[in-house]
Amino acid sequence: MYGVLDISTSGMIAQRTRVEVATINIANVDSIIDPNGKNIPFRRRMAVLAPGNANGGPGVHVSSIDLADGAFRRKQAPGHPLADSEGYIYTPDIDLATETINAIEATRAYEANIMAAEASKSLLSAALRILA
Repeated sequence: MYGVLDISTSGMIAQRTRVEVATINIANVDSIIDPNGKNIPFRRRMAVLAPGNANGGPGVHVSSIDLADGAFRRKQAPGHPLADSEGYIYTPDIDLATETINAIEATRAYEANIMAAEASKSLLSAALRILA
Protein backbone atom coordinates (compact mmCIF):
# COMPACT_ATOMS: atom_id res chain seq x y z
CA MET A 1 0.00 0.00 0.00
CA TYR A 2 2.85 2.39 0.70
CA GLY A 3 4.04 1.87 -2.89
CA VAL A 4 0.86 3.59 -4.08
CA LEU A 5 1.77 6.63 -1.99
CA ASP A 6 5.28 6.57 -3.46
CA ILE A 7 3.81 6.54 -6.97
CA SER A 8 1.57 9.52 -6.19
CA THR A 9 4.43 11.40 -4.54
CA SER A 10 6.75 10.84 -7.50
CA GLY A 11 3.98 12.04 -9.80
CA MET A 12 3.49 15.20 -7.77
CA ILE A 13 7.22 15.95 -7.84
CA ALA A 14 7.37 15.40 -11.62
CA GLN A 15 4.33 17.58 -12.26
CA ARG A 16 5.69 20.34 -10.02
CA THR A 17 8.84 20.33 -12.15
CA ARG A 18 6.74 20.57 -15.32
CA VAL A 19 4.95 23.62 -13.92
CA GLU A 20 8.29 25.20 -12.99
CA VAL A 21 9.66 24.61 -16.50
CA ALA A 22 6.56 26.15 -18.12
CA THR A 23 6.84 29.12 -15.76
CA ILE A 24 10.50 29.62 -16.65
CA ASN A 25 9.63 29.51 -20.35
CA ILE A 26 6.83 32.07 -19.91
CA ALA A 27 9.07 34.36 -17.85
CA ASN A 28 11.74 34.31 -20.57
CA VAL A 29 9.51 34.73 -23.62
CA ASP A 30 11.24 38.02 -24.48
CA SER A 31 14.76 37.22 -23.22
CA ILE A 32 17.20 37.87 -26.04
CA ILE A 33 20.38 38.23 -23.97
CA ASP A 34 21.98 35.31 -22.15
CA PRO A 35 23.28 35.58 -18.54
CA ASN A 36 26.74 36.49 -19.86
CA GLY A 37 25.37 39.55 -21.69
CA LYS A 38 25.68 38.02 -25.16
CA ASN A 39 23.01 38.38 -27.82
CA ILE A 40 21.83 34.77 -27.54
CA PRO A 41 18.06 34.30 -27.06
CA PHE A 42 16.69 32.04 -24.34
CA ARG A 43 16.09 28.43 -25.41
CA ARG A 44 12.79 26.83 -24.46
CA ARG A 45 13.09 24.14 -21.77
CA MET A 46 11.23 20.82 -21.81
CA ALA A 47 10.88 18.41 -18.88
CA VAL A 48 11.37 14.80 -20.01
CA LEU A 49 9.60 12.24 -17.84
CA ALA A 50 10.68 8.62 -17.47
CA PRO A 51 9.17 5.63 -15.67
CA GLY A 52 10.34 4.76 -12.18
CA ASN A 53 11.01 7.03 -9.24
CA ALA A 54 14.37 8.34 -8.05
CA ASN A 55 14.90 5.23 -5.88
CA GLY A 56 14.21 2.82 -8.73
CA GLY A 57 10.71 1.92 -7.55
CA PRO A 58 7.39 2.40 -9.31
CA GLY A 59 6.34 5.89 -10.30
CA VAL A 60 7.77 8.57 -12.54
CA HIS A 61 10.67 10.99 -12.47
CA VAL A 62 12.10 13.82 -14.51
CA SER A 63 14.97 12.22 -16.40
CA SER A 64 16.21 15.50 -17.87
CA ILE A 65 15.33 19.05 -18.75
CA ASP A 66 16.22 19.47 -22.41
CA LEU A 67 16.70 22.60 -24.48
CA ALA A 68 14.64 22.99 -27.63
CA ASP A 69 16.81 23.02 -30.72
CA GLY A 70 14.39 24.83 -33.00
CA ALA A 71 15.13 28.07 -34.79
CA PHE A 72 14.61 31.39 -33.08
CA ARG A 73 11.81 33.69 -34.18
CA ARG A 74 12.80 36.66 -36.30
CA LYS A 75 11.14 39.90 -35.27
CA GLN A 76 11.46 43.21 -37.09
CA ALA A 77 12.82 45.92 -34.77
CA PRO A 78 14.82 48.40 -36.86
CA GLY A 79 15.72 50.76 -34.00
CA HIS A 80 16.69 48.04 -31.54
CA PRO A 81 20.36 48.15 -30.45
CA LEU A 82 20.71 44.37 -30.99
CA ALA A 83 19.08 44.35 -34.44
CA ASP A 84 21.06 42.82 -37.28
CA SER A 85 21.94 44.67 -40.48
CA GLU A 86 18.44 43.99 -41.86
CA GLY A 87 16.73 45.40 -38.74
CA TYR A 88 15.70 42.08 -37.17
CA ILE A 89 16.21 40.70 -33.68
CA TYR A 90 15.94 37.03 -32.76
CA THR A 91 13.59 36.03 -29.96
CA PRO A 92 12.92 32.70 -28.23
CA ASP A 93 10.59 30.28 -29.99
CA ILE A 94 8.15 30.15 -27.08
CA ASP A 95 4.40 30.03 -27.62
CA LEU A 96 2.58 31.47 -24.59
CA ALA A 97 -0.58 29.47 -25.28
CA THR A 98 1.34 26.18 -25.41
CA GLU A 99 3.24 26.96 -22.21
CA THR A 100 0.04 27.97 -20.43
CA ILE A 101 -1.66 24.75 -21.50
CA ASN A 102 1.39 22.75 -20.33
CA ALA A 103 1.21 24.45 -16.93
CA ILE A 104 -2.54 23.83 -16.61
CA GLU A 105 -2.13 20.19 -17.68
CA ALA A 106 0.66 19.64 -15.14
CA THR A 107 -1.43 21.33 -12.43
CA ARG A 108 -4.37 19.02 -13.15
CA ALA A 109 -2.08 15.97 -13.09
CA TYR A 110 -0.65 17.18 -9.78
CA GLU A 111 -4.19 17.48 -8.38
CA ALA A 112 -5.02 13.96 -9.65
CA ASN A 113 -1.96 12.62 -7.82
CA ILE A 114 -3.10 14.35 -4.63
CA MET A 115 -6.53 12.73 -4.95
CA ALA A 116 -4.95 9.32 -5.57
CA ALA A 117 -2.75 9.73 -2.49
CA GLU A 118 -5.75 10.78 -0.37
CA ALA A 119 -7.77 7.78 -1.59
CA SER A 120 -4.85 5.46 -0.80
CA LYS A 121 -4.53 6.92 2.70
CA SER A 122 -8.26 6.49 3.22
CA LEU A 123 -8.11 2.83 2.11
CA LEU A 124 -5.10 2.18 4.34
CA SER A 125 -6.86 3.80 7.29
CA ALA A 126 -10.00 1.71 6.70
CA ALA A 127 -7.91 -1.47 6.47
CA LEU A 128 -6.19 -0.66 9.76
CA ARG A 129 -9.56 -0.02 11.46
CA ILE A 130 -10.81 -3.41 10.25
CA LEU A 131 -7.69 -5.16 11.54
CA ALA A 132 -7.78 -3.42 14.92
